[in-house]
Amino acid sequence: MTTDSNVSVPAHQHDEMLFGWDPTPGIVSIWATRTGKALIWQRQDEQVICTQASFRSWLFARTLEDLPMLHSQPPTTLSWDMDHSPISYRILDGSVGSFQYLLSARDGRILERMLLAGASQRLGRQVTSLGSLWEDYYRVGSVEQYLMQTGRVFFRGMAYDDLHRLQFDLETTSLDPSQGRIFLVAIRDNRGHEQILEAATPQEEPTLITELCTLIRHLDPDVIENHNLFGFDLPFLEARAQALHVPLLLGRDGAPLPLESFEEAGPHRRKRKRYSIAGRELIDTLDAVFRYDFVARSLPSYRLKEVARYFGIAAPERVYLEGSKIYETYQHHPDLVRRYALDDVREVDGLSRRLMGAAFALAAMAPRRYERVASAGPAMGILEPMLVRAYLRAEAALPPYTSGQEERYGQHQGGASYLLAEGVAEHVVKADVASLYPSLIRAFRIGPKCDRLGAFLHFMDRLTELRLAHKRAAREAPSGSMEANQHDGTQAAMKTVINAAYGYLGATSMALFADLEAANEITKRGRALLDGILGILRERGMVPIEADTDGVYFAVPREWGEAQERTLVNEVAATLPDGVKLEYEARYAAMLSYAIKNYALLTYSGDMIVRGAAMRSSRSELCGITFQSHCLA
Repeated sequence: MTTDSNVSVPAHQHDEMLFGWDPTPGIVSIWATRTGKALIWQRQDEQVICTQASFRSWLFARTLEDLPMLHSQPPTTLSWDMDHSPISYRILDGSVGSFQYLLSARDGRILERMLLAGASQRLGRQVTSLGSLWEDYYRVGSVEQYLMQTGRVFFRGMAYDDLHRLQFDLETTSLDPSQGRIFLVAIRDNRGHEQILEAATPQEEPTLITELCTLIRHLDPDVIENHNLFGFDLPFLEARAQALHVPLLLGRDGAPLPLESFEEAGPHRRKRKRYSIAGRELIDTLDAVFRYDFVARSLPSYRLKEVARYFGIAAPERVYLEGSKIYETYQHHPDLVRRYALDDVREVDGLSRRLMGAAFALAAMAPRRYERVASAGPAMGILEPMLVRAYLRAEAALPPYTSGQEERYGQHQGGASYLLAEGVAEHVVKADVASLYPSLIRAFRIGPKCDRLGAFLHFMDRLTELRLAHKRAAREAPSGSMEANQHDGTQAAMKTVINAAYGYLGATSMALFADLEAANEITKRGRALLDGILGILRERGMVPIEADTDGVYFAVPREWGEAQERTLVNEVAATLPDGVKLEYEARYAAMLSYAIKNYALLTYSGDMIVRGAAMRSSRSELCGITFQSHCLA
């Protein structure tokens, strides 16, 4: 089973706009620079092959004013691989004011220097970054440029277990690298290797760091993982290596070996320190946990141990130690700490298997590195790059950033959220409006007016179609099998992009294809649809309790059984527009409604489900538990 829809779901034809067009299989990492040079690593079974490639650095522009030398130069009509000029431009199909010029160069650094010099002269001030000229130039990173230009993607033809993944975890004497040191490192990979490296004395720490780098290069993983990798392990390792003057040589042969760190920033991004290794993808499972709980809102904590227990990953014999006592324990019971550290990396592997399938599948669609897909937002980080790739491929101009949409269309009105009854209700049903906003987008063909190619709606249609096919395939595959997990990860990835579409439209000046009028139309229709459902339920004698875009809770007559409840939901569903589905989700013995999205549910089997921060804070107190149990008993 592979991530390519043409293989994993044979009934569907391959979609170049969605999945890229170059068939190169097994790409596990790419390293590219503004000089127009790229290194591509491909996995073939247990071997990894590295090839070199040249490409033209490029960017979209709204003007040629900053490059006066191009005024006398005709636009090129040559293909990418035939264009050898130092700097060239194409005139793209688009309106005046759009990003209608495509600038390219053999060396992107030279192009950038010339643009900054020209902009400084035009504006009468020193311009030091193209990021400050975001209204005039649209540029993506070097790897993204290479992928968009070639139509390549990561992991074509691969299953998740084909990746060689390595986990490592540091044990330190302090959380502050200026006050403490590394005394132990646990390492494992998904090929069966497990090992502990130790530095019992401060004098041994440089050797430990060197051995860690040597071991990683020897095992040669495609991916390096840990929980809070970017927040703790890599910053601590970097600081200790710098203090001890030990080079962190972690890259693959034939590429720059050192660990690189940098702050990324842009006109709409907050600064964040990132790390990168040539030839290896860095994955922090904490990012995946954040994304999971953003939807589920059910995790008790984001710490590794609690998350592992939540997902059933923790082994029965797992060793637990208090963080502040780990080094002290090591001094007296070192074997206990060794077991503890190995349990950590085993759980990281389990989390990766449980949560990273969607990011793996997205990397086989979006023109970005796997490590960037894994931490990116689905709207700006996934959907927009896919749209840009489609426009680059079609040689179509990108639309300009649209400012002033709030003044033109008013403040964006969000979806309806109603608290219709408070207190305790018995015999409660939840009906779910399945993917309400994506369904409305497709049913009423609501997309950005500036999308001349229709790529946005094409993505919504194809992703929905393919997602349903993958869901069916996951159900039909043996439960718990690699095939089932791969299909489930792919459908989850597609759902992520589908659900991001509405938010992307409402992102105003942050997003290239934002359309506040379209976003308002979606929520307007959503509110009308929800009001219609509530009206029908009231006409049938039901008592609505809470309703929002996730669904409707309502009380039914005491004497009703599940069959009658399902019949009612089906009858209401039949009144909805084509493409919008109302589904019977669950039934409960009782519901305590406290505030919007804050409630407790009692199942017919006697289990209690609590939702919302207000209810959770009450539940943390014994009196709160007693109160809720009494109300729902």
